[in-house]
Amino acid sequence: MDKRTITAEDLYQFQLISNGEISPDGQHVVFTLQRVDPKTHKESSNLWVVPTEGGSARQFTYGDQLDRRPKWSPDGREIAFLSNRGPARQTQLYLIPFYGGEARPLTQLKGEFGGFAWSPDGRQLVCNFRKKDLEAIEREEDEQKKQLGVVARHITRIVFKQDGYGFLPQERWHIWTIDAATGEARQLTEGDLYDELEPTWSSDGQHILFRSNRTGDPDLNWDVTDLYLIPVSGGELRVIPTPIGPKETPVFSPDGRWIAYYQLGGRSDRWRHTNLWLVPADGQGEARNLTAPHETLATHATINDMGRMSTMPPTWSPDNQTIYFQASERGNTVLKSISLDGARVWNIIDSYGAVEEFKFDPTHTRLIYLHGTMTDPGQIWLRDLKSHQAGPLTHFNQTLLDGLELGQVEEVWFKGGEGNDLQGWILKPPGFDPARRYPSILQIHGGPLVQYGNFFMHEFYFLAAQGYVVYFCNPRGGWGYGEAHARAIYNDWGGADYADLMAWADWVEQQSYIDPARMGVTGGSYGGFMTTWIIGHTDRFRAAVTQRSVSNMLSMDGSSDLAYRFHALFGAEKHAWEDFDNYWRQSPLKYIWPTPKRPPWSSTTKRTCAARSSRVSRFLLR
Repeated sequence: MDKRTITAEDLYQFQLISNGEISPDGQHVVFTLQRVDPKTHKESSNLWVVPTEGGSARQFTYGDQLDRRPKWSPDGREIAFLSNRGPARQTQLYLIPFYGGEARPLTQLKGEFGGFAWSPDGRQLVCNFRKKDLEAIEREEDEQKKQLGVVARHITRIVFKQDGYGFLPQERWHIWTIDAATGEARQLTEGDLYDELEPTWSSDGQHILFRSNRTGDPDLNWDVTDLYLIPVSGGELRVIPTPIGPKETPVFSPDGRWIAYYQLGGRSDRWRHTNLWLVPADGQGEARNLTAPHETLATHATINDMGRMSTMPPTWSPDNQTIYFQASERGNTVLKSISLDGARVWNIIDSYGAVEEFKFDPTHTRLIYLHGTMTDPGQIWLRDLKSHQAGPLTHFNQTLLDGLELGQVEEVWFKGGEGNDLQGWILKPPGFDPARRYPSILQIHGGPLVQYGNFFMHEFYFLAAQGYVVYFCNPRGGWGYGEAHARAIYNDWGGADYADLMAWADWVEQQSYIDPARMGVTGGSYGGFMTTWIIGHTDRFRAAVTQRSVSNMLSMDGSSDLAYRFHALFGAEKHAWEDFDNYWRQSPLKYIWPTPKRPPWSSTTKRTCAARSSRVSRFLLR
C-alpha cells in the first residue's frame, strides 16, 4: 500500500471518541463520536454503541447536532444524554430507549447543562445547570435586538471571561434535580455569587454532594473550595471540613462512609501535585492526603492537540478498600489504584500513552478505557482484570492512519541545564535519510503545569511532513517528574526552563543529521512565552513562531481570564502593581530584539490575547 504524508486538511478527517460508558449488564459500551465538517468547520457528534464481546461499533443516533455525554439508566433500559437537536438548538437532557425507540426531550430549560448523574434508583437525575441571562433571552425573542447583537456588556465581577468559552453570563451554576418520568425540574441551590459544581449522589440516594466556593467573593478567594452536602428534598447545606485549596470531583464510597476527591495543592503553591484525598462523609474526622507520600501526580496532564485532556473522578472498588485514579508520569497518563489506608499503590494500566477515561463493569472484573498513543488519537479498550488481557473495541481512523507515513519518534534522556535528567522526543520526517542534514523545530508546550508525552500531535506530524526534524521535551516547570521539577521555575520563568531547553537544543544540534544553520523554535501560550524569551536571549535560532504568546507579565496579571489566579500560577508573592520590577524582569518583551519571527494572533483566546502578540510585533519593528 502506497503511503502519503499527513496534511493540514487531514485534521478534519479524524473522528474523536469520548464519554465511554459501560452498560449495567456489561455487554455494551455507549460513547460519543465527534467529527468536523471541512467545509463549514462545524462540529457535530453522535452516540455510538460497541459490544464488549466483540463486533463492530454501530451508530446509535444520527444528525448534524451535538449528542454527547451518554449515561445508562441503572436498569440499562435507557440512555440519558445531552443534545442540541431541537429547532432552537438549545441543549436539553434527552432519554432514548436502548432496545428501540426515538429520543425524547426530558427537559425544557433555557441555559447550559454541566455534568449530570442518575440517582441510584433511576427515578431522578441530578445536574448542575446555569440559566441563560434574561438579556440573552430577550435578544433571542426580539428580532431587532437579535440583529443588533450584544451592544454593551455590564461587567460586575473580576472573573468575567473564560478561555475556550468567552464572556461569562451573569447567572451562576446551581444544583437541580430532574424527574426521570415527567421531566419536572427542581432547583436546589440559589444565589448570584456562587457556582455549585460536579454534583453526585450519596449511595442511599438521600443526599447530593458537590463542590463550591462560598467565600465572600469567590473571584478574590479563588482557591477556597469546599465540599457540601444537601438533602435531595432541599434544605440546609452541610459543609464537609477539608484543608484549604482548590478541589475537584468528590465521590462517595459505596458504603457512604467516605468521600474521595482531588485537591490541587494549597494556597499560592500551584506547583504542588494534584493529590487524591479522603475525608469521612460525616465530617467528624480529618481529611487525609493518600498520594502525597508516593510523589504521585493524580491527574491527566499529558497534552495533545486533538482537544481532550480530562481527569476522571476517583473510582471506588465495591468493597470500599481501593480507589482507582489517573496519574501522569514521565510522558504517560496511567491508571493506578491505592489502598484505603494509602499504604500501597498499584499500577493497573501503565502502557505507553494516555488513559483518558476509564469505567468498570458492575462486577469490577472488566474495565473499559479510552487509550491514546503517539500514533493514535484514542480507541476504547477492554481489559479483563482477572486474565490481564486487553484489546481495542474500536478502530476509528484506522484506514486514514494506515495510509499515512508519519515518521519515526525516538525517546531520549539527556542532561538539563544543571545536570538534571530530562526526557525528550525526536520526530524524524518521513523518508528520513541519516546521511542528510535537516532543518529542525523545537516545540515548547504550554501550561506550564502539563507534560508532553506519548500522545498524538497532528501539528508535529504535519511539520515533519514538510521535512523538519521536530523535537520536544519536558523542561523544569512542568508536571510529571516530581514536585521539585515543577517548582524549579516558581517566580523565575525563563530561568531553569530556559537552561533546560538550551541544553536540549545543544544535544539535538550535535546529531549528525541536524543543520545548525536552520534551527527554528515555536510554542503556544506558556510555550509562546518561552519562544519570545528565547529569541531575546540567544540568536541560535534562524526563525521563531510565538503562538498565543505571553510577552508581558505585567499586563498578563491584569488582563487574562486567570485574573487573581495568575500570580499564584506564576509564583509571585505579590501582584504586578505591587511588584513591578519582578514582573518586568520576567517579561520577554524586556529582552526582545530583531530576529525572523512571526507572532500569530488569536482574537478568540481569553487568556493570551492578541494585544500581547501585537506588542511583540511592534517591538520587533522598533
